[in-house]
Amino acid sequence: MEKLIPYNHKLAPFFIRDRLFSLIPEGTEHIYVVGIGSNKINGDSLGPFVGTLLEGLYTNHITVAGTLKYPLDAVTLETDLNQISFPNNSFVVAIDSVLGSEQTVNSILIRDGAISPGAGLGNKLPLVGDCSVMGVVFKNIPSETRSLFLTDLHLIYTMATTIAKGISLTARQYFQYPSNQPLLLLG
Repeated sequence: MEKLIPYNHKLAPFFIRDRLFSLIPEGTEHIYVVGIGSNKINGDSLGPFVGTLLEGLYTNHITVAGTLKYPLDAVTLETDLNQISFPNNSFVVAIDSVLGSEQTVNSILIRDGAISPGAGLGNKLPLVGDCSVMGVVFKNIPSETRSLFLTDLHLIYTMATTIAKGISLTARQYFQYPSNQPLLLLG
């Protein structure tokens, strides 16, 4: 079941936590966050932004692949993912920006199952993740191929911060970190 989460709702990180928490299988010992996208295109930078915000947080239980410094984009995704070995007791959260309908723009969707990166642009890339966190950043307009370049960077930053807080809350609760542990390491 997909539920639209408004990216700027004050409780959005808790909605994300609740949804992710319900998807993590019992016995999971590690969460991999795979931030998919480019650091050169505003609308495609959501995944690397989230990866950057989570990098270095709860390192015993979260591993990040795909950051603004080292993005997993259409060129590097397949090669870089082949170098990662996801243990059986891990849970992979794939994050990517997507284009959507007018009703879904500015929303976050969380779906059980892998994401197909680049599908909206006709790319054939490997499926990624045990669950998909998708930020709908722009309306899907076939005639407007530059839409990802025109995406508001403030939207991307706010959406990325919301998703990162939601994942952080999930890890903090699932792995029973004290509630005074920071949600993000900004600085």
